[in-house]
Amino acid sequence: EEQKRLLRIRPDQPQNPKILKIAIIGAPNAGKSTLSNQLLGRKVFPVSKKVHTTRCKARGVVTYEDTQLIILDTPGLTNPHKAKRHKLEEAMLTDPWDSMKHADLVLVLVDVSDHWTRNSLSKEVLKCLSQFPQIPSVLVLNKVDLLKNKVILLELVNELTEGIVNGKKLEARSAFKHSSSSSAKSSLQTARAPQPANRGAPESHCQQETDRAPEGSGLDSSSGRWASESSLGTEEAQGPKCYGPRDLEDRKGWPCFQEIFMLAALHGEEVDTLKRYLLMQAKPGPWKYHSGVLTSQSPQEICDNIIREKILEYLPLEVPYGVTQVTEMWEEGPSGELLIVQNLLVPRKSHMMMLIGRGGKVISRIAQEAGQDLMNVFLCDIRLKLKVDLKT
Repeated sequence: EEQKRLLRIRPDQPQNPKILKIAIIGAPNAGKSTLSNQLLGRKVFPVSKKVHTTRCKARGVVTYEDTQLIILDTPGLTNPHKAKRHKLEEAMLTDPWDSMKHADLVLVLVDVSDHWTRNSLSKEVLKCLSQFPQIPSVLVLNKVDLLKNKVILLELVNELTEGIVNGKKLEARSAFKHSSSSSAKSSLQTARAPQPANRGAPESHCQQETDRAPEGSGLDSSSGRWASESSLGTEEAQGPKCYGPRDLEDRKGWPCFQEIFMLAALHGEEVDTLKRYLLMQAKPGPWKYHSGVLTSQSPQEICDNIIREKILEYLPLEVPYGVTQVTEMWEEGPSGELLIVQNLLVPRKSHMMMLIGRGGKVISRIAQEAGQDLMNVFLCDIRLKLKVDLKT
């Protein structure tokens, strides 16, 4: 009831409010929801190793002093063929695009630990960026802790940005030839133009004219953010003003990123660096949510998402995508605890047996872990009961 009230009432406003709406896009399982949870400081979005854990767009709200960040956590960008294979809703195809329409800034998340996909942005991501060239974009390299050879990050930067960041052409020199495979990320450098002081309306980075980046700055060893360094040359580079479908066919990177960040969202490494940057990018404007709101989701939606996360984690292959969740009870107990009963409907008896597990071990484990997560979210005792039935 408190969550419903906070979402319904008019937001409280500081004297000089600032706001920034951020869309996080990327391939499925890049870590978008994990990053969103870290920025929020609480787990409100579902996370699992399976693709398409996030099934619809949801908003997270970070309120810090006079600034509010609206985080638009979106489903992984996919195509109609893959959506049909995973029995995904139509919203899975349209929600990321809808989020982009409302964003002031877009974070493009890339899983650098996946050697199959890390060398290029997906066609869906490139198409999304090309459709909204007026929205400033930032490249976020995630899961850098899983890379033994950190020098790979420099190669990825060159490929994913086409050697251009904030209108500057990157030119690696001999400083990287003698780097060891165990180099710390502070040995990786790239060129970056200084951020403009003006916080006016966002302008397409591809259409900006930028000044030459100053020499002598570098990637701070305490920061996951790229900066310019004298061991790297910079040249003026004009990115194309717009791209058509044919221009994207052979393209692997995007030359219009204005910043690059490296982090490990799962462990929270360098997430604060990104958060500080986002707070600095906020522009004057009224808050959209009350300062007490953490997410636009209802408690029931949070509950459904967390239970589905556990189902995805413990069931093989594509079985979880056919599960339908029906909440049969949601009420407060005599001691203030939350009583939840949910029925999980599956299409086949074999799926039913897998979900229950031998001696009920699988369903019991799902209920136990989901109940613990719900306690951490709602900050109260949870009594969760899960039942499994066949769909009629």
